[in-house]
Amino acid sequence: MRYYAFFVAGWLLLIGCLGIVRSRNLVHAVAALSVCQSGTYVLLLAVGFQWKAVAPVFGNTLPTNTPVVDPVVQAMTLTDVVVGATVTALLLAMAVQIAKRQRTVDPDELSALEG
Repeated sequence: MRYYAFFVAGWLLLIGCLGIVRSRNLVHAVAALSVCQSGTYVLLLAVGFQWKAVAPVFGNTLPTNTPVVDPVVQAMTLTDVVVGATVTALLLAMAVQIAKRQRTVDPDELSALEG
């Protein structure tokens, strides 16, 4: 049970990468990339998890030998979520512009760049 989160993270990364490779639609590729990024969220949280640890709020209520969860990993996960949402929004906006200009979202049907 200890390594369950690592297996879930690997499975999400694998499914997301498989979705990107097999995608015939730009929007589907963006969604598959989001699944890949959710695997990184799970992986980061699994790395920072400790059994029977408390929140990293220090005060005079905790004994000195109490284990605490690493707050840096939680901050990195939050940053990963924000960056992932930004990248997803940017890629979806690019897919909309490609659909307007090229009249398709199939990567194989896109013409070469001209200009």
